[in-house]
Amino acid sequence: MTVLLSASLALKEMIRNVGRFASISAVIALITVLILFLAGLGEGLALGNRQYLESVDGQLLVYQDTADVQIAASQFDRSIIASVRRVEGVEDVGAVAFSSTVIEPLGGRQSSEDAGQRVSLIGVEPGRPGAPRVVQGSGFTSSSGNEVVLGRQAAIRTGASVGDVITVRSTQGAVDERYDLRVVGIADGQQYQISPGALVPLITFDRVKPKGEVQADPSSLVFNLVAVRAEPGVDAEVLGERIEREVRSVEAYDLVTAYENVPGYTAQKSTVDTQTGFTLVIGILVVGGFFQIQTLQKLGQIGMLKAIGASNATIAISTVLQIVFTNLIGVTIGALGTAALAATFPATVPIVFREGNVLVAVGGLLIIGPLGGLVALRAALRVEPLTALGLAK
Repeated sequence: MTVLLSASLALKEMIRNVGRFASISAVIALITVLILFLAGLGEGLALGNRQYLESVDGQLLVYQDTADVQIAASQFDRSIIASVRRVEGVEDVGAVAFSSTVIEPLGGRQSSEDAGQRVSLIGVEPGRPGAPRVVQGSGFTSSSGNEVVLGRQAAIRTGASVGDVITVRSTQGAVDERYDLRVVGIADGQQYQISPGALVPLITFDRVKPKGEVQADPSSLVFNLVAVRAEPGVDAEVLGERIEREVRSVEAYDLVTAYENVPGYTAQKSTVDTQTGFTLVIGILVVGGFFQIQTLQKLGQIGMLKAIGASNATIAISTVLQIVFTNLIGVTIGALGTAALAATFPATVPIVFREGNVLVAVGGLLIIGPLGGLVALRAALRVEPLTALGLAK
């Protein structure tokens, strides 16, 4: 009965002062849009950095021990493959190399050297750990063919599909060379360092990657990482320690450690998380300030209610429900507005809304209302009827 009475009081006041409550709900809606977009941007940027590495078909990545978990600083030749493969507990290994290049627009080569889509060029060994899982097409048919598997984002941005021939522009020595590669597959994800990924066989990678001098000798291939898949039942951490102990000058890391050390990943994530945290604090202050003022303006009404017998519980529940209703309306409007705006963005915008992140953000937004209104609740409960009505001496 108390709850129903309190809810009735809260709703009647909101309807009577609809403009006032609509304004604070609008502010909460805008805060909701900002926080959700910050969460989506943070996830999109993080995903663009880690997507390829977290999808590697293995449990460990082996670096050169002097690289300090930096991919570009790690350099291996083919001899390392046999050494890692001999370690007990290793099921399979694959070399992985990274560079960047430009895919020219389809429909003919352009005269402008600025034309084209920059991509992360990733060299892999077909059928080995590190090779992509193809969702369209057949995948690589040769370990040295002029073939490429495009990540989903690379396919969207270039407009290429399975069977198309794309042209890669790459600096070789002092001149730009162009290489025609046939798209044999499309793979989900594969972004690396905020760039869409284009994966090619390792020998092809060595031929087309940008370099200071022209050289394509398969016996002298240089790559950055060794992807390791453990045998079933073998603990990855134990296997990593075994690899470091038995193979000279290497360090083995799990996939999470690998992508957390990609340049910019941690800095971007912490920056966006800090902005989200400050926005939540601002939301608490805004909501708290509004309801504090609202409570001070109706001290006489609260005093009258107490004078005619309303209990502190009724006043408290009414105040809390009013805060919850206002906050819920604002968050709902903000969430729907965010969904509508996100639907208009092209696929190339690095904003990704994941269910878990959205639920955490919305949950935090729903909590900030009651938190911000605690001061108002305290003020409402301290009202003395006679004082509020001006009858106390």
